[in-house]
Amino acid sequence: MDDSMNVLCIVGPTAVGKSAIAEEVALRLGGEIVSTDSMQVYRGMDIGTAKVPANERRCTYHMVDVADVNEDYSVSRFQTDARNCVNSVLESDKVPVLCGGTGLYLDAVIDDMSFPHGEVKSKARKDLEAYANQYGSQALYDMLRRRDPKSAELIHPNNVRRVVRALEMLDEGVSYATQHEGLRDRKQYYRAKIWALTLSRETLYERIEQRVDAMFEMGLLEEVQRLMGQGIKDSATASKAIGYKEMISHIEGACTLEEARRQIKQNTRRYAKRQLSWIRRDGRATWIDLDNTSSDEAVQMICADWGQRGQ
Repeated sequence: MDDSMNVLCIVGPTAVGKSAIAEEVALRLGGEIVSTDSMQVYRGMDIGTAKVPANERRCTYHMVDVADVNEDYSVSRFQTDARNCVNSVLESDKVPVLCGGTGLYLDAVIDDMSFPHGEVKSKARKDLEAYANQYGSQALYDMLRRRDPKSAELIHPNNVRRVVRALEMLDEGVSYATQHEGLRDRKQYYRAKIWALTLSRETLYERIEQRVDAMFEMGLLEEVQRLMGQGIKDSATASKAIGYKEMISHIEGACTLEEARRQIKQNTRRYAKRQLSWIRRDGRATWIDLDNTSSDEAVQMICADWGQRGQ
């Protein structure tokens, strides 16, 4: 990719306020948003992913509502589709504003990364997935932890797809952890400027609590009930999304509604911590502390920096 091409990226933990700032930046720079959220790609997963409602979007959004909930939308497929969107925006002489909290999906777009397409499942993969279905994701994760503890430290126990891949790699004589060590040395596919938004832990956790409560008031239960009718459980990715997997458990009688609410809040807090860790490990982002900077000041800072880059 031509090194003169630039993309602007706005990242940060869930509930920090990325979408509002990204949209305002896009408006001021004459840009378009390319979502890098792994779950906003699914149609109908609106409330639980905090998707900006279509009738409230003030600029063009890409990579939102591009797959049905019964599909497994892989990072490889996302990479291809998102890059097509970025290239289209660049060809229109507009600024691609990448916004989202899924670190792997952002890296897949802006960095020179390759992924197995996974159209054909090996017997080993099928066996591992069957093991997870029978004994649970934690049992599969424990298997990885026994065989390759360093790799297990880098993968969340609920990320069955990646745990399976790490175990497959072990059988191929490669450690996921060893491969991961080289990620920082990747070449950029696009020349990207990354801005990371942050808040104090207390403020962020309070926002998460408020967001989850608001989701329930907006009809999260009804949304998940509707999606179950559309086959969300057929997707290994969509059905594992925070907010959806807990509600599915409630609907199936495994927990009460209040227990599901508490689990969503707890899992969202944990996810926010992992998001921040990912950004810090990457090391490329310029941080904006929203405890000491207003949203409007953050927008001005980002736009001013972009202007100085000759765009």
